Amino acid sequence: MAARGTAEERQPLLGEQDPGSSQWDVIETEEHYRSRWRSIRILYLTMFFISVGFSIVIMSIWPFLQKIDPTADTSFLGWIIASYSLGQMVASPIFGWWSNFRPRKEPLVISIFISVAANCLYAYVHVPPSHNKYYMLVARGLVGFGAGNVAVIRSYIAGATSLQERTSAMANTSASQAFGFILGPVFQTCFALIGEKGVTWEAIDLQVNMYTAPALLGAFLGVINIILIFAILREHRVDDSGRQCKSVNFDKASTDAIHDTQGSIDQVAVVTTNILFFITLFIFALFETIATPLTMDMYAWTREQAVLYNGIILAIVGVEAVIVFMGMKTLSKKTGERILLLGGFIVVLIGFFILLPWGNQFPKIQWEDLHNNSIPNKSSGEKFMYFWKLSTGNSSEAPTGCPVKQSWCFYTPVIHLAQFAVAAALIGIGYPACSVMSYTLYSKILGPKPQGVYMGWLTASGSGARILGPVFVSQTYIYLGPRWSFGLVCGIIVLTIILVGAIYKRLIAFSVRHGRLQE
Repeated sequence: MAARGTAEERQPLLGEQDPGSSQWDVIETEEHYRSRWRSIRILYLTMFFISVGFSIVIMSIWPFLQKIDPTADTSFLGWIIASYSLGQMVASPIFGWWSNFRPRKEPLVISIFISVAANCLYAYVHVPPSHNKYYMLVARGLVGFGAGNVAVIRSYIAGATSLQERTSAMANTSASQAFGFILGPVFQTCFALIGEKGVTWEAIDLQVNMYTAPALLGAFLGVINIILIFAILREHRVDDSGRQCKSVNFDKASTDAIHDTQGSIDQVAVVTTNILFFITLFIFALFETIATPLTMDMYAWTREQAVLYNGIILAIVGVEAVIVFMGMKTLSKKTGERILLLGGFIVVLIGFFILLPWGNQFPKIQWEDLHNNSIPNKSSGEKFMYFWKLSTGNSSEAPTGCPVKQSWCFYTPVIHLAQFAVAAALIGIGYPACSVMSYTLYSKILGPKPQGVYMGWLTASGSGARILGPVFVSQTYIYLGPRWSFGLVCGIIVLTIILVGAIYKRLIAFSVRHGRLQE
């Protein structure tokens, strides 16, 4: 048989034979190996398309909403933004459960089709004579619902890789996702050249402009994705040692055999890893939300300057994250995933600690009132949307300097630009390490049993974190300022590090825990 893969991929990982090893072939054929990795790479591409579909329209939602429905206010915009994560949170366990008992091609194709239809609906939300904002709400919610297939992707990759292959495959998955988040806004910027008017295809009442073209591209990518899945994706399962499953026919006998793999899952480790993943995404969503309002308050940047400079900073952080994802593949083989997870949280802790204000220099005060009512008297939804509009450059009311209504501006020292840049760089290192290591360990803890439902809950926890992170920071920052906000985050991370230390010995692979493989 011809050599294949890297030395680590070719090396067998056979320990003591499982009692149910008759379900597994000890030697994987060359044909199976190539088909397995073609399927995995198609799922890398799927993850990239999902990320592009999310980020390609996010910057233009507010002006498009204002254009199609003047009755829409910022509170309703908050629901539209949250609908994506809410849809994904609901759908993830459903698609995950589906993938446990049926060919995973089914939930993948159906979920992508839902996203395609939702993007087409988004392109037509201007057509109805009224209630256009509700059509946009449904469209974004369905795009998020379709993105619940992330659980299926992670479940498939976990089930189609050995322990030695797992970290590398999960890192590639994360890198594909991060690359999509980076390129999505770039595509949208290119479509801005079309303008608001664009061109109209009167036969089907379709307007192709700077708002609808990104969604139509997302739909087109989804169709391409479905074709590739039908043409290339095949069902593959291997155990932790890399032995291929003899039959993945999804009849009752073969399904029961796979589910009955001997040994129990460490539920304490499962719950803990879900918590770790939630905290990881919670912290990063919080940082993304606070970046633009913080820099406008601290450095008296205009709205345009804040959007431009923070866009550059976050783009650099995104590229940094891709590099870290790639580096994790090599580094994890030398140190192990648990050390990298712990180290990632420590690096993030240092980053947020650096953000704590100090010194005798204070931010410039913006004395002009933004509204008749002070910001602290606004509702939670209005405070959230104030932050979102600043972060996307869609606010006509962005102050120059620190608003007088935020009383902490008078006694809180400025966070120097060097502090912010170093903190962003450290968070850009720690976040991807924590993210990829947490769900890599999660997949190893679950072992050879079908992981669809478990991956669904993991994805749902991440979606919940992306909703709660901005809500948390919109409360603490306006009322208490950056010192308390970042101090509380540091406290959360310290507790998380203690949790990792307490559960450290239980964060091991299923096969290692049951003595079938050596750690």
